[in-house]
Amino acid sequence: MSRTIKIYIVFLVAMMALIVVVDANRPRPINWMPSFDIKSKIPFGLKVFQEEKENFFKGDTITEIKVTPYEFFDAYYDFDTLINTYKIKGTFLAIDNYDNIDESSAEEILYFVSHGNNAFLSMNDFSNKLVDSLGIAVQNHYFKDRIETYLANKKVDDKEYQMKMGVSGYHFSSFDTLKTTVLGYHKTQDSTYVNFIKINYGNGHFYLHTQPFAFTNYYLLKDRNYLYAEKVLSYIPKGNIFWYPNKTYNSTASESPLRFILSHEGLKWAWYVFLIGMIIFMIFNAKRKQRIIPIIKPLENTTVDFTKTIGNLYFQEGNHDTIMEKKIIYFLEKLRQDYLINTQNLDEDFIKKVHQKTGKDITLIQKAVLLIKRQRKTFKSTEADLIELNNVIEKILESK
Repeated sequence: MSRTIKIYIVFLVAMMALIVVVDANRPRPINWMPSFDIKSKIPFGLKVFQEEKENFFKGDTITEIKVTPYEFFDAYYDFDTLINTYKIKGTFLAIDNYDNIDESSAEEILYFVSHGNNAFLSMNDFSNKLVDSLGIAVQNHYFKDRIETYLANKKVDDKEYQMKMGVSGYHFSSFDTLKTTVLGYHKTQDSTYVNFIKINYGNGHFYLHTQPFAFTNYYLLKDRNYLYAEKVLSYIPKGNIFWYPNKTYNSTASESPLRFILSHEGLKWAWYVFLIGMIIFMIFNAKRKQRIIPIIKPLENTTVDFTKTIGNLYFQEGNHDTIMEKKIIYFLEKLRQDYLINTQNLDEDFIKKVHQKTGKDITLIQKAVLLIKRQRKTFKSTEADLIELNNVIEKILESK
């Protein structure tokens, strides 16, 4: 390994180490993006909820749904004409920033609830299928500072919980009062809005909540806000819980090491510096080490020389008959290939076709046919006959 290469490698390693050290000692900026992923530790992830769900649902059986709700519930439906119901009972649970449940799954959830089950959905908004089927409307209002959220039933919880970071003003602007029970509100400086309702649907119930941030890491760990989440979830009937962490199992994000590197500022720039350095190294190294490309002479075409040599040999030997026969064969083959003329019978029809296709003087063509027939009849020729035949053939085949 040359000294220059060693210098390049030491420089790149030093730069990468420096970037990693600087990044490691730099304060990490807080990621306030709403993740709602059960593996995410950022403020608006659901890792704490995932770890504490057993405490929220004491005595309940919790099953995580790792496919779409349609695939999960449809597998448990008994299609027997005498039964026509689900083999399982319980509550479907989903918490997300916005509704990401596909239409087929939304329809399946409606059907599941109508058969005497429940669904708890905490989202800022809901699918058109649910909105139309349940007869609700959701709107958003903007507020300056914070909101206070609380439950309608003071016997369940009489406290108000302040929420500021990340929360939204989504609320239920209309619903069917005959089928709906208001369970909770949130208020701003000037107004109060409904944010938690229970809707009767078929033989079951929907529990709809528009403040999903209450279940994220930030609010479960901040002050005593976990009590609000606990009281909201207490409305879910005891039994089986079918937990659908949508952002986790439907994510298409890669788990490759490169994704990990690019997600950290220091490692990302170290990777970029490494790539740029390698490209520069390869460019300069290739420029210095490129071998001289030798000049390769093209192969000479010796066919013409060979033909001349053979022709001269025949001519010097005085073998005019053989040369004339080869000339005749060449001439007729040329007519067949270039002009598609049948050369089997050298008659008047042949002479006319050659005249029409080559455009040469018919007298010249007649002379060529005469010389060919004479040669093939006698098989005796002189040097003068050879020269005469050669001149006639060349005149016929020469380009205009």
